[in-house]
Amino acid sequence: MSEETKINTLGKAAAYQLADVTKTKPQFGLLTPKWLTRFLEFKGLDAGIYRVNRVKEGDTPLEVLCSSKPKSDVIPQGFVDYETKPREYILNSISTIINVKTQVADVFSSPYDQTKEQLALAVESLRERQESQLINNDDYGLLKNVADSQRIQPRNGAPTPDDLDELISKVWKEPSFFLAHPRAIAAFERECTRRGVPPVTANINGGNFILWRGIPLIPTDKLLVDGLKNPKSQSGKTNILLVRTGEARRGVIGLYQTGLQGEHSRGLSIRFRGIDDKGNASYLLSLYCSAAILADDAIAVLEDVEVGDYYDYDKA
Repeated sequence: MSEETKINTLGKAAAYQLADVTKTKPQFGLLTPKWLTRFLEFKGLDAGIYRVNRVKEGDTPLEVLCSSKPKSDVIPQGFVDYETKPREYILNSISTIINVKTQVADVFSSPYDQTKEQLALAVESLRERQESQLINNDDYGLLKNVADSQRIQPRNGAPTPDDLDELISKVWKEPSFFLAHPRAIAAFERECTRRGVPPVTANINGGNFILWRGIPLIPTDKLLVDGLKNPKSQSGKTNILLVRTGEARRGVIGLYQTGLQGEHSRGLSIRFRGIDDKGNASYLLSLYCSAAILADDAIAVLEDVEVGDYYDYDKA
């Protein structure tokens, strides 16, 4: 009777110790493209305050003469009156502190610089908060500052082409983009499909967006559904904004501070705070931002749209 030979081989666990490993940078799943700050026009401020001077409301600021015989009529006289208490926007500060042990930065910074990666993730986190504040801040957020005359309700709950057309009628002077939660955009697409009018798509600023009447629908999870970024329920209510952006067009603009010490990017400074007795290096990150609506008709909102309506179609 032959005896079976036992063969010894190198195992995976042991071989793994000598294998090269390709490492990635830290992946932060909560980061978004932050399209709003890409599409919104920004204006830099020197003193951190932006005053929006306006003409007093009225059909026309001045009476004028329209006549083929000017000598036979008296030309009206007057002046354009201004609001005496204009709105002022003061930049808001979003700040955080990052601490990195110098020993970690010295020993474990290959292939990726530990300090640089920590700062990069902190910057992205501040930019995420900036987008949320531009929409939801109690003082300057877009949602809180839409004029009552620019607020409308959907006809049947779900956002329909008719509802978006109504928004366009509110911001008809060169509207720039719709802003909506991805669930709201999906709900609108379902309504378009149901009516047989699927919207076209276009590549703008490096992203693919659906268009309605030539105006892109920009997704953001900062327009919350039932107060949540990622609601678990199939149904829920949210808002859709239509925005005209640009100072020259009397639209909505973002504001930021210029000339910051340790300026890293638009409105953001990174300042080294020193190293303590325990070898911890500290960095202060501060982002200064706000937003201003230059005219009431620069923005409108479709409120309380339902995102959970679905349809069954007859099979052909």
